[in-house]
Amino acid sequence: MRAVTVTGSRTTGHQGPAHYARLFADHLAPFAHEGHFYLGGARGIDSLALEWLAVETRAWITVVVPGTLDQQPYEARLAVDRARERVTEIVELGAEPLDDAAYQARNRWMVDRSTLTIGFPVGESRKSGTWLTLDYTAQQGKARFIVPT
Repeated sequence: MRAVTVTGSRTTGHQGPAHYARLFADHLAPFAHEGHFYLGGARGIDSLALEWLAVETRAWITVVVPGTLDQQPYEARLAVDRARERVTEIVELGAEPLDDAAYQARNRWMVDRSTLTIGFPVGESRKSGTWLTLDYTAQQGKARFIVPT
């Protein structure tokens, strides 16, 4: 089974839902057959990809949060609730405090269990969590696939 981490921006309002559905159909679907996806359980790309994967594929889905699911933003918790029947596992890492280091540790945890990271960055800043995750993937000698949004 291929294990894939999905990472991306929390900022997704610059495009409509149909745009993201096309991106996911083009770039996630090829890995969904017998695939296992790790998603960060945040709003934005995490939530959009979670809901798309839950409806459009039979892939295994693991949602990973740095603290607890209850600490995630409302929009993210709602996406998990809507996809609950299709979520294989929810991993709560129990981090305190929920700071940048906790989110980076969550992303590294997912990459460490994957063979591929698919990233959906927004903008050019190489300091975003998405780019840090993609760079960590490369440092681990693993494949990364970068999809501009």
